[in-house]
Amino acid sequence: METIIEVNGLVKAFGNKRALSNINFTINKGEIFGFLGPSGSGKTTTVKILTSQLLATGGTVNVFGQEIRKMNDADHKRRIGILTDNSALYERLTIQDNLEMFCSLYDVENKRIAEVLEEVNLANDRKTLVKKLSKGMKQRVMLARAMLHKPDLLFLDEPTSALDPVNTLHIHEGLRKLNREGTTIFLTTHNMSEAESLCNRVAFIHEGVIKTIGTPEELRLQHSDDSLTVTVKEEGRMILQQNEESARRIAGWMQAGKLLSIHSNEPTLGDIFVQMTGRELQ
Repeated sequence: METIIEVNGLVKAFGNKRALSNINFTINKGEIFGFLGPSGSGKTTTVKILTSQLLATGGTVNVFGQEIRKMNDADHKRRIGILTDNSALYERLTIQDNLEMFCSLYDVENKRIAEVLEEVNLANDRKTLVKKLSKGMKQRVMLARAMLHKPDLLFLDEPTSALDPVNTLHIHEGLRKLNREGTTIFLTTHNMSEAESLCNRVAFIHEGVIKTIGTPEELRLQHSDDSLTVTVKEEGRMILQQNEESARRIAGWMQAGKLLSIHSNEPTLGDIFVQMTGRELQ
């Protein structure tokens, strides 16, 4: 499987303060990789290093099999899309005009604009001046711009942080579609539900250190307590351990037609993060 990003021993310090300590991970072609952590944990710093906006203090970073310093080459820049906290738009231009400018930069046909505006739920707002948009609408325009040229690699730093649930779901569908078409996605978020919904694998980062990496399912199973929650007619809801006695009780309820529901008690990604760090994903 082709490796798109390879990070080994990454360190970033600002003066005497370390923002990142010995970061190691790889991302394969076609993955949606989630970087989970609260504000100030090192997510944005990592993205800025991976996109050549910041220099690392130590370690190595390869993107598309080449050292990160070569990412400033125009051909490599065309292969990536970026949405970060310092992305900007031309306020006095319309949404359409902004995207047409980037179409010309990326040698993309203007008809692509209609597609991306549909994917970010702005199809009816193309003639609106950017300065008249809400914060959430501007976020969606910047996302449309990042997706415009169907990049091989898309970096998204908290892409839905300013959005309502309806537009968030709309954008998730657009990202899945782009991913199915071949784009690898690096997603930073503190939204655990978003990560569980979108990501093939996730990494937990806390105070500049990666605590664990795995698929959401792997992590939930690793941290499961092997208990079951059952709801029984006339007896209500109860928690049972998975053992022979519980199996006999459940079989009896089933035979009597009293078992209403049963499910395993796997923790959410947010639960796991709190267990590992003692801090909420906020």
